Amino acid sequence: MATMPADRTPDSTLALLRAGYRFIGERCDRYGSDIFQTRILLAPTICLRGRPAAVLFYDNERFQRQGAMPLRVQRTLTGRGGVQGLDGSEHADRKAMLMSIMTPTAIRQLGQLFDEEWRARIPAWEAAGPVTLYDELGRLLTRVVCAWAGVPLPTSQVDRRAVDLHAMIGAPAMVGPRHWRGLLARRRAERWIAGVIERTRLGLHPAPGGTALAVIAEHRDARGMLLPRRIAAVELLNVLRPVVAVDQYIAFAALALHDHPAWRQRVRGDDEATEQFVQEVRRYYPFFPMAAARVRRSFDWQGHHFPRGRRVLLDLYGTNHHPTLWPQPELFRPERFAGRRGDAFDLIPQGGGDHWAGHRCAGEWITIDLMKRAVTNLTTTMRYDVPVQNLALDLHRMPALPPVDLTLANIRPAD
Repeated sequence: MATMPADRTPDSTLALLRAGYRFIGERCDRYGSDIFQTRILLAPTICLRGRPAAVLFYDNERFQRQGAMPLRVQRTLTGRGGVQGLDGSEHADRKAMLMSIMTPTAIRQLGQLFDEEWRARIPAWEAAGPVTLYDELGRLLTRVVCAWAGVPLPTSQVDRRAVDLHAMIGAPAMVGPRHWRGLLARRRAERWIAGVIERTRLGLHPAPGGTALAVIAEHRDARGMLLPRRIAAVELLNVLRPVVAVDQYIAFAALALHDHPAWRQRVRGDDEATEQFVQEVRRYYPFFPMAAARVRRSFDWQGHHFPRGRRVLLDLYGTNHHPTLWPQPELFRPERFAGRRGDAFDLIPQGGGDHWAGHRCAGEWITIDLMKRAVTNLTTTMRYDVPVQNLALDLHRMPALPPVDLTLANIRPAD
């Protein structure tokens, strides 16, 4: 049996918070191994990166999600009782419910709403002067996803809901006031959506058929029971929140267009080039840092022992920057996706494996579609300037949000 490299410190939680996205990758490089063990939150933890590790990690016979995700993540980002922490038939039922919403027609409808809202906002951005792109995108996507999902959202509440959704996204790795804001935001959001679910079930707010609100409010489990109101709220937020979180990727795409101006012309009117550009943004820039699971039953892999119940972390960011998968991974090169035949375990910014049977993000196709539309809007629908500003990324922060001062100035419609 091979000896698994191990951190020498009694606990690496603070080191993880300091290193952020590079925590696992830096140690893998240090130990010359894509696997090592440490302690996180005082619990023994195995850390992995790379394609073989992803294939292993998404084997549902060997790993389970129940009990793997830290409570602070459940209390802010995902919600307690959501699909991310389920296994077996319960997970399959809940995942099928969510996947039924992600039809090509529904994705196209969401994209059309997004384009319409983007074009409608250009005059306001033009009149406002410099705008902070990330904040504008958060409000825009909040309006769009609620309209698409069938969730009523008065104009007066858009800012508050967008702020709460952002707070939930950023809270898991935060301490102190930022984490507390995330906790409060989660509670407010669940109360809001639980009320919407209840009114829909009572017929006070009929939801259009096929919308996320209708599907989740009306869903019955294997026993024929409606989801508890709070759980239904958690799952509807698991549709709304990830769509709003696409604002991170869109802001990163805008940053990439600024840093690599030759691609502005290459993507115009070229769907293939736009696809390559968007996939490289997803690979290159940080999104989810890692995924967690627990060993379902003891087994050995590549000479290493995985004891039952052990927490395992898969480095998503590190796998997307692994040099054996991605030559010169620290360079932004969209052309690497030209003709590339990938699989479910190499490009994994939103998880790996199968969308239906596994824990890969149900909204990944929505993410790609919205990013492509955003790139088109940024390069053909409007013109703008990028003032001199600090555009450095901080990979120590999780999530590594786009530069908070990423501003666009002199916005005007395209000629």
